[in-house]
Amino acid sequence: MHLHVGGGHYELTVRDCFDAAHALPGYDGPCQYLHGHTWEVEVTIAGQHLDDVGMLYDFKDAKRDLHGVLENFDHRCLNDVPPFDEINPTAEHLARVVFYELEKTFPAHISLMEVAVWESPAAKVVYRP
Repeated sequence: MHLHVGGGHYELTVRDCFDAAHALPGYDGPCQYLHGHTWEVEVTIAGQHLDDVGMLYDFKDAKRDLHGVLENFDHRCLNDVPPFDEINPTAEHLARVVFYELEKTFPAHISLMEVAVWESPAAKVVYRP
């Protein structure tokens, strides 16, 4: 049984991180050369329906789903990992790629709202479709 909350919705956010290198060919600056980051990724999902326990989606499942997508990039050179072997592995592209890969993992009653990617504690990009 799902409990429908009229007029409102819930948002759930989880984070994970991974270490990877990348280079930005065509960029006029030091980032054109191979360098690394500890990338932090935060995702927010939303929905109106809670399960019998009163959860939108279990935090542990959301963390598992996110980790499952990010492990493909961990300790890699992103330029060698599809689709970044064809497009520059910018934070913007990474956020979009993570969004559409992660969206496939959620049940129908869950909407993925946004993916935020930090290259550093002071630099973040957010992707929302």
